[in-house]
Amino acid sequence: MTILQAIILGIVQGLSEFLPISSSAHIVFTQNITAVLNGSTIDLGSAQQIFLSMMLHVGTLIAVLIYFKKEIWDITKDFFKALWTKDFSNTNAKMGAYILIGTVFTVLVAYPLKDISEKLMVYPEIVAFLLILTGFVLFFSEFKSKHQKEHTDQLSLKHAILIGLAQGLAAFPGFSRSGWTIATGLFTGLDRVTSTKFSFLLVIPIILGTSIVYPMLEINPQELATFNWTAILIGTLVSAVVGYVCIKYFLKFVAKFSMNFFAYYCIIVGLMVISFFAGLAVGH
Repeated sequence: MTILQAIILGIVQGLSEFLPISSSAHIVFTQNITAVLNGSTIDLGSAQQIFLSMMLHVGTLIAVLIYFKKEIWDITKDFFKALWTKDFSNTNAKMGAYILIGTVFTVLVAYPLKDISEKLMVYPEIVAFLLILTGFVLFFSEFKSKHQKEHTDQLSLKHAILIGLAQGLAAFPGFSRSGWTIATGLFTGLDRVTSTKFSFLLVIPIILGTSIVYPMLEINPQELATFNWTAILIGTLVSAVVGYVCIKYFLKFVAKFSMNFFAYYCIIVGLMVISFFAGLAVGH
C-alpha cells in the first residue's frame, strides 16, 4: 500500500460515508479496479487492508465529532443526567437513548452478517448489484416522502429501532449506510434534516466500537509494526477533512433537494462496474 493509494481511499471514504452512495462499495471498486489495471492481485482480507479501512472510518468519525461537537456534548451531558434522575423528558436525553437503542438493533443485525459481508468484498459485481438496489431504495423513499401529508422532526422509539435495523443491513458492501438510514427515516415520516442528522450521529457508537474491539480481537500486535503507518495516518487525515466538508454541504443539499440524483448515481455506477467486470470475463 502506497501513500497515494491511501490518499485516494481517504477521499473516497470521506465523500461516500455521508453521501448515500456506499463508502464500502466505492472502496471495493477502487481497490479491485486498481488491481486489474495494475495487473496485480488484491487481498482485501489482509490485516493491513482491514485496519486501513477501519482507520478511514475513524477519519469520518473525527469529522462527525468536530462538526456536531456542540450537539454531541449536549446529548451526552443530558443523557447521563437523565440516567441519574430517571427523567428522559429532555430532547437531548431522548436523542442519547435513541442513539443507544438504534445501535443495539444495528449490532443485532450486523454481527451475524459479518462473515458474509467480508466475503463479498472480493466480488465487485455483487457489490455493484447491491448498490443498484440502494438506488431504488432512495427512489422509493423520495416518492414516499413527497406523498406523505405530514413530516415530523421528532424522533420516536419506532424511528430509532427501524433506522438501527437499516444501519445493520448496511453491513453488506453496496448497501449505503447513510442511504438506507436516511431513506428509512423518510419512509417513517421524518423530515429530511432530522433523518440525516440522526443518521450521522448513529454512526458514532459503531465506529467507536469497531475501532476499539477489532484491533484487540483480530490483529496480532506484532503485525502492527509491519504496517505502513505514514500512509495509514495520511489516509485517515484526508478522510476526516473530506468528510467534514461533505457533512457541511450535504446537510444544506438535503434540506433543499431530493436524493434522486444519488439514486441515479448508484444505479449508473453499479451498471458500469458490472459491465466492466463482465467485459473482463468475456475477454478471458
